[in-house]
Amino acid sequence: MFDELNEYMLSHSVAPSELLARLEREAHVRLLHPRMISGHLQGRLLSAFSHMLRPKRILELGTYVGYSAICLAEGLPADGRLVTIDIDDEIEDMARRYIDACPQAGQIDFRIGDALKLVPALDEVFDLVFIDADKRDYAAYYDAVFDKVRPGGYILADNTLWDGKVIKPVASGDHQTQGLLRFNDRVASDSRVEAFMLPIRDGMTIIRKK
Repeated sequence: MFDELNEYMLSHSVAPSELLARLEREAHVRLLHPRMISGHLQGRLLSAFSHMLRPKRILELGTYVGYSAICLAEGLPADGRLVTIDIDDEIEDMARRYIDACPQAGQIDFRIGDALKLVPALDEVFDLVFIDADKRDYAAYYDAVFDKVRPGGYILADNTLWDGKVIKPVASGDHQTQGLLRFNDRVASDSRVEAFMLPIRDGMTIIRKK
């Protein structure tokens, strides 16, 4: 039933660009974990958020092969800029190839390194932040970016349902689920924000800074 509903949703949603479709195909051929890309439905949601908010500054933690960065950049105004950070230099070439081919290539600043070291050095205020990096460090990412988000700005966090593991007993060695639980609880109890979860794909939390 879920697969049928998913196909129905996709068939009734705007199609991704030819570039994004090609990126998704190559990811499924070349990559060990192609599911890590945002994909059609979530990508269109990210693009829609960006078009609605018209952010001048976007920060993304977790580039992977650039799919979500390209989607988020679609809503940038002419003077907008997106900074995306990833620690994995092994897939940097593939990510840069697709980012450089997108219409907003000149507005995307792709950096390789540890986000927890690079973010504090960013002397910018962001309208929108997308967190989709190491699940163990989600709470640390949240703390690192919070003061760099303008009041009224948004933080989006991916994978916050984590295949339903967040509502199951957690093994002592499952540090990714533990990290997501810490993050989810931190956000839910943070009076500085308003947040809600969307059950799209693996869960996305929408956080508005008051």
